[in-house]
Parts: sequence; structure tokens; C-alpha cells
Amino acid sequence: MMNIDSELLQRFEAGLDPQRLSASAVPAKVIGYGEISAIFQIEGDDDTVYKRLPIFEDRPSAESYKKMHVEYCALLEKAGLQLPAHTTHIVEIPGRPVAVYIAQQQFAGDRLCHRRIHCIDEAGCLLLIERVAAEIARVWTFNAKAGPDTELAIDGQLSNWVAGEAGSRPAQLLYIDTSTPLMRKHGVEQQNPERLLKSAPGFLRWIIRWFFLNDVMGRYYVPRLVYTDLAANLFKEQRPELVPETVAIANRFLKDSEAPLTVKDIERYYAEDKRIWTVFLAFRRMDRWLTTRLLRRRYEFILPGPIKR
Repeated sequence: MMNIDSELLQRFEAGLDPQRLSASAVPAKVIGYGEISAIFQIEGDDDTVYKRLPIFEDRPSAESYKKMHVEYCALLEKAGLQLPAHTTHIVEIPGRPVAVYIAQQQFAGDRLCHRRIHCIDEAGCLLLIERVAAEIARVWTFNAKAGPDTELAIDGQLSNWVAGEAGSRPAQLLYIDTSTPLMRKHGVEQQNPERLLKSAPGFLRWIIRWFFLNDVMGRYYVPRLVYTDLAANLFKEQRPELVPETVAIANRFLKDSEAPLTVKDIERYYAEDKRIWTVFLAFRRMDRWLTTRLLRRRYEFILPGPIKR
């Protein structure tokens, strides 16, 4: 756990302009984006990065999410993963959704694995990818022992890992993508997808609800799909030449009963994944325009600029 300035966070949320962070009463700067939420740093706190989830209708639902997040992090650590110093904090501003902030220790940019692969040679990249694959495998080992009572999911993309100090041989890897705690108990998903869907345009939620439950959430429980996603993400990170060797690495971690991956599998998966998230972001931008320009209401979510895929 870590300590944060709760008064600073309260002032930040009260004066936040989600569309112009630098112009907020307490300025902030975006330092990265996930598919759902932004990662940013608040002026006055140089040691912490935040994700903001303004998706809760009341305090009890935010408390429920916080409890789930704490449990998910504890189970990841029980599985053998290392997490950065972190905490969660709930902020309530009258007339707005209740927001949960995920706070984590800040790291130098070259320690983020998706950036690190642009700073080291190919052998170092493949060593790093193999270590990520081995860390992911800890989750499957945990699930084999803890199931069916408890089953964890994980998004293993390189952007979700932080490497050790500078150099091509990291001493450790930290997993940082904990803001969407996915776990099943006795086969039942504990995450409420309706909350996550609040970031989607209302007119599309019916189809995204079906898609999200049957594809996006489910894929992170399947080893073959998690390793597929790891390899496919190298296209987005502009390192496609690493894909064939990454496929070979992934296949070493798959069970004999699972069909080996091929480069064609990865290409097909990435093409579909790129199409899904491109359309999803386009509709979120449309929803922002309709909300702010046509309906003249506040749009709560921080959207990314152009994403190179």
C-alpha cells in the first residue's frame, strides 16, 4: 500500500475538466492510455500516477469495487506476481458520478516494457518477452491449484509490465494493470460489466454488453488467447519483427492439449482487435461530441488522442 494526498485528490476532482486536464483547477498531464481509461499525473504529486473511474452511481457501489480491487491485487500477489506500491481512493463531488482513483508508484518511462523494447537489442527484447510470458504462467498455475473456487484473469500486454532498472536484463517485473479486476468464483464472474459499460455510448451498450461479456472479458481467462494478445500487441507497438519469435516463446508455455499458435493466428487476431477498438473509440468520441456540444452536458471520461496501431 502507499500514502496519497487525499485533499489534493479531492481538489483535483472538484476542479477537473476531463477534456482539458492541463486547464483544470489542479492541472494534470496524461502520460498514457489504456483502451478504457487514461493514466495521468497530477501537478504537485511527482511520485504517483492515477487512473480515474467515474462510473459509480453511489458510494456503496464504489466501495464494492474498491473491495474487489484490493482482493484481486492480493490474489495476484498470492499467485506470485509483484505489484508496485498502490492504493485506491473514493472521491465524491455532489452532482457527479462517484469516482474511484487507482494510485500507483510512478516509474521512469524506459522501465515500461512497451517502451523498453525500443531501447534494447532484439535479444534483450526476446528475453524480456519470455520473462513476461513466465510471469503470466504464474496465473495459470494459481488457477490450477485454486480452481474452481477462484480463477484469475490477466491482460499480459507489454504495456502492463514494468521492468527492473536500466539494462537489458531486468531483475524483476511488476504488473501494473489492476484497474479492471477480473476473477471468477465457482465459475461466476465477480466483475459487474454494467459498470465498465458506462464508458461506452448509451445507444451502443446493448451490443457491447453482449460482445464484452462473450469476448473481451472472457479472453483473459484463456492462456492461448492471453499469449495471442501479447504477441499481437507487438504490431501496435511497431515491433512486428518480434512476432515470430514471440509466437515460439508463447508455444513453449501452452499445454500440449492446446493448439500451437502461428504467425497467421496473430495477424488475424490483431486485425480483428484493431477493428474492434478503433470502432469503439470512434463511437466514444461521437458520444463525447453529442454530450458536450448537442446536449451541453459534462462528459466524464478522458479520451485519448490519435492512437498509432
